Amino acid sequence: MPFEIIIGVILAVMIFLFANGINALPLAVIGLLAYVLQNYMDKSSIIKNSAKPADAGKAITFEDIGGQETAKNELLEALDFIKNYDEISKMGIRPLKGILLTGAPGTGKTLLAKAASNYIDSAFISVSGSEFIELYAGVGAQRVRQLFKTARELARKNSKKHCVIFIDEIEVIAGVRGKNSNHLEYDQTLNQLLVEMDGLSAKDDDVKILVIGATNRPDILDPAILRPGRFDRIVKVDLPDKDGRLEILKLHTKGKPLAEDVDLEQIAKETFGFSGAHLENLCNEAAILARRAGEKVIRQCHFMEAIDKVIMGEKLKRKPTKAEMKRIAVHECGHALISEFFKPNSVSTITITSRGEALGYMRQKQEEDIYLYTRNHLETEIAIALAGAAAEEVILGESSTGASGDINHAVELAKKIVFSGMSEMGIVDRDSIPLKELHREISKIINAQKEKAKEIIEKYKEDLNLIIDYLMENEKIDGETFRRFLKDLKNFKAA
Repeated sequence: MPFEIIIGVILAVMIFLFANGINALPLAVIGLLAYVLQNYMDKSSIIKNSAKPADAGKAITFEDIGGQETAKNELLEALDFIKNYDEISKMGIRPLKGILLTGAPGTGKTLLAKAASNYIDSAFISVSGSEFIELYAGVGAQRVRQLFKTARELARKNSKKHCVIFIDEIEVIAGVRGKNSNHLEYDQTLNQLLVEMDGLSAKDDDVKILVIGATNRPDILDPAILRPGRFDRIVKVDLPDKDGRLEILKLHTKGKPLAEDVDLEQIAKETFGFSGAHLENLCNEAAILARRAGEKVIRQCHFMEAIDKVIMGEKLKRKPTKAEMKRIAVHECGHALISEFFKPNSVSTITITSRGEALGYMRQKQEEDIYLYTRNHLETEIAIALAGAAAEEVILGESSTGASGDINHAVELAKKIVFSGMSEMGIVDRDSIPLKELHREISKIINAQKEKAKEIIEKYKEDLNLIIDYLMENEKIDGETFRRFLKDLKNFKAA
């Protein structure tokens, strides 16, 4: 019943009782509080709104998910234990009760859960951890009980033998107990989830329930939820590598009108660190840019522009002064020169067009994804990061606040060198190293690389001004054009 009607009825009853000499105010307050509490305790509305069969709408299959072969294989094996229970029970194998998907946002954890549900032909319930937490203690625990009850009812209603319960952001209710000493609701909710998972039985239950949790913060989960018999298997859903990104791009460009010049492999190289969600957004933005330009097909230039938009945001209308434009051009050309000096063919784009918080930027690409870094590699990255400020000092006489983000990045890289035991300090304990010594070592590493960058820029100072002038006139230089300029520099030779 709507809240306004309840209030109206209460007021009418109060007026009637007051007219007959009865003070009904205490009864009205108690009734109102009971109504509010009942609303909080009404678990079924949230849970049932989230409940739906796995085949509601477009059925997601594992073929629809690209770039996650390892995660898919681990998940498929666990699902086969459920799907072929009679066969695997002869081997004494116990079906898994829970699977935890961990990984960065946008890597496809929800899609994997939906595909898992479809694979074993089950009902599917999707909820978020935040849906269980309320002000009153005990509400979350009741909602957990209702969740498992609804799962069984939904499976029976749809004539399914299995039901997948997917809990996104599970760290909200499964964080380490005791951390919220003034809010026992979190602990009670987790305790109830543990009880429900312990009560799952593949042998006795007519509906087999599989709980799939997803989180990007596995480090804060309570150890009790991770032990065998609850979440038996932890599946890492990583950011896709180059081959994975290519596979995802093929999926998301299927059905889109692509021009002949579109090179998806090149786009995959340019998008290191992109998640599946980023790549889907990239393809969508490329299509939007093509339509904005009045094109009937999506061209390579639209994809390249979309990469910049996804990373940095939309172009801004604000225009820096001519002096600021010159400084930005000097800064970005400094980054590009040092990048090409140490890592040939690494520059993808240089622009002085403002996007998001950036007044300009130089975007790099790499032939292969790298996951382990040597000291030499990290020092090269520091030199590239500081090359913008170095170019400003060499060509303009002083640097600016535009280098603050580069400096923060360089400091983090220097810390990685120190804490990995690759500095002259040797192996150190990051928790006990004196701040003064840490600062001294970081400054030493950073200043050495900045001086190295300044020496290189000084050597090509005059010729670099030609590239700066071109950039100011055109606002953007692609990597190939920049490298053609470098070929004309006197004695330019990469390290």
